[in-house]
Formats: sequence, C-alpha cells, structure tokens
Amino acid sequence: MKIEKVNKIKGVIYPPGDKSISHRVALICALSMGENVIENFLISDDTLRTLNCLESLGVEIEISEKLKIRGRGIRNFRKPDSILDAGNSGTTIRLLAGILAGQNFNSEITGDESLRRRPMMRIVKPLKMMGAKIEATENGTAPLKIYAVEKLNPIRYELEIPSAQVKSCLIFAGLHAEGKTKIIEKIPTRDHTERLLGLKVVSENGEKIIEVKPIKIEPRHYFIPGDISTSAFFIVAASIVPNSHIVIKNVSLNPTRIGFINILKKMGAQIEFENLRESSNEPIGDVIVKSGNEINLKNLTLSGELIPNIIDEIPILSIAGTVAEGVFKVRDASDLRNKESDRIKAIVHNLRNMGLEVEEYEDGFAFEGGRKLKGAFIETFNDHRIAMAFSIAGLIADGETIIDKPECVKISFPDFYKTLRKIVN
Repeated sequence: MKIEKVNKIKGVIYPPGDKSISHRVALICALSMGENVIENFLISDDTLRTLNCLESLGVEIEISEKLKIRGRGIRNFRKPDSILDAGNSGTTIRLLAGILAGQNFNSEITGDESLRRRPMMRIVKPLKMMGAKIEATENGTAPLKIYAVEKLNPIRYELEIPSAQVKSCLIFAGLHAEGKTKIIEKIPTRDHTERLLGLKVVSENGEKIIEVKPIKIEPRHYFIPGDISTSAFFIVAASIVPNSHIVIKNVSLNPTRIGFINILKKMGAQIEFENLRESSNEPIGDVIVKSGNEINLKNLTLSGELIPNIIDEIPILSIAGTVAEGVFKVRDASDLRNKESDRIKAIVHNLRNMGLEVEEYEDGFAFEGGRKLKGAFIETFNDHRIAMAFSIAGLIADGETIIDKPECVKISFPDFYKTLRKIVN
C-alpha cells in the first residue's frame, strides 16, 4: 500500500460499529433467551471469530443488514464438536473463557500464532478461584482447556492489572456463579460490559466495585455506536494535517474510551462534540476536528493511570507527537508488548525508519517532536493499529510511504483505506 503526503483532510465519516461493544453484545445476546436484533454490528475478522465460536456452541446467528442472534440462555450452550478458534482476537478468547468456565461440558479454545503468545494467566488465576477447571500451557498461554463444572463460586476479587478483558471475563463467569461476585477496580477501564448488563456499580474509597449475580437476560434491540478507537486515526490525521475539517458521526463517547481525545486537547488540538445522546446505556455523539494553517501542538508525557484507557491509541498518539513541540514520552505501558505485536518495538522501529531518533524503554519510548518525517517502508508486524497509525504518518511525511501487509486492517476496520481515500485532498 502506497501513501503520499496530502494538503488537507475534509469530509464526513461514518465509522464502523465499535469492536469492543460488538464482541460484548454478541456474547450477551447468546446468553439471553430469545431473538436479539443488532444494528451497526462490526463485521471484521475479530468479531467474526466471536460469532463463529458462538455458532459452534449452538447459538443461531443470521448475518444480513441487521445481525440477529437467538440466545440459548445461561448454562445452556451445546458442547462444541471441535476446538474453538479465536483467531487473533484476545477479546474473544478471554471473554468467552468466562462463559465456558461455567458450562457442564469440556471445551478447548485457541488462536493464531500471535494470540498463542499472549498472556492468559491473568484470567486463569481468578477463574480457578471461582472453582473453574481451566488449564493454560506451561507458558501461561493458549490453548485453554476448560472442563465441566456443576457450579462456579462467587468471589471478591481485586484486579491485579487494569484490564477490561479480565474484568469482563469475570463478569461473564459471575453470571454463572451461585451468589454475588464482586470485582474491584482501582484504575478504571472501559466499562461496556457492566453498562450493557445494567450491573450495580459502587465507588468506595476511590475504588470501583462491580457486583455480579445470576440474572435472566432479556432479548433486545441494540444499536452499536461507531468505534471511537478506530476514529482516533482520523481524529489525529485532521489534527496534524493543516487546513483540515472532518466530522465523525455517531461514535461512542464513553468516558473510559475518550482519554486520547482529552490528551489531544491538552496538546492543543481543536476537537468538539455535538449531538450528544445515549443508546444502550452508552453515550454517543459526533466529533468535529479542525486544524488551521499551522499546527501548534505541544507534547506530553503519558504514564501512570492514564495508560489503561489509552493503550490502544498510543500508536496513533505517537504520530501526533512527531509534529508537536517538545518531548513525547510514554512510560508504564509494558502491556503494549503483549498486543497483536510488540507495539513498543513496532512503533520505535518504524519511527526510526521515518527519520526520528527514538529512545526505547522496557515500558515505553521517547522522542523529540517537531521533526519532519520522511517516507519509508513500514513494517506492520501484521498489526492493524500499527498499519493504520503509520498510514496516517505517511500523510505528513516527505516522499512515499509503503505499508507492508496492509490487509491486516481487516481485524478491526476492513474499509480503512477506502475511507481514508474519500477524505484526503
């Protein structure tokens, strides 16, 4: 894929359905009793893995203009005929493991080579505390073998690492436990699962406590808001390409997902929200981004409690950092190395290819901004967010930027390049 420098970005974007919410809605629908209708469900490699796994468990799914899922109820799935395959989707394997842990049949779930390198003990340990019979490999990775149980036990569990996937896994397991499970979060993470299920959430001494108990999930009609993490690439593009103006329609503005927008605003970006409303307990609205003749952004240090809610956006935030004045620094983000690729390595490698001097740390990286990028060959490491972030970098780089393996964007945004072509000038 060839990317060249552009003069401005203008247009209206309707981003695809939110990936995180799409996964969760599919799983919740599968646990309901009856037919659910879902609008704007993201159809991508990752979400199709969730749907395929659910079909293997006996859930009836019809994909048309609207997605229809006929749920089987809690503890009423069918034993799969073969090993479940989550592909490259960490959300699929970790969240579905919470449901499988409470079933009365044996199952096994695995993924591709990349997913089989990602850490799974973060869910295996608390699931075992609930009485689940679950095994990972000696390295604490997939495949996960899960054995039949009669019941799960409620626990009180404080998350050891801030992770929405771990939290959601335990919420789904808690729906299968006899009694009240309490999950304690010291650092807030994306809260779509508890919002969608309408769970009781209380705050005590600066901690968030999510209470889960068995409930009957009624079938519903859902609208999935646009994906704000996917929109981040265009928000940054319009913030770093002079004389740009874009409107992004109907996106999730969940407070746990817009940390990167708050950071861009602090850096000096002109971003506003309009048409604010709610759907399925999720705040949604439109995002308007403008830039002037000159880009006057200033860099920040990203660290500490900021990181969990911006971890997916760090690749594209680093591109914003290249045009901003001062040092752009990321620390306390070692979990970036456990994503679809080692994203710290991928970001550092490609920024250096584009002419920047970058210092790499075990938990982050740093560089001096305000430097001109030069077009280069970009190694995506088969990581969708690296591909999209450095495609945006190509829009401001002198010369030609070549994106290796651009097809990896299918994991989250199959129409990324089609959308990008519509708004560049």
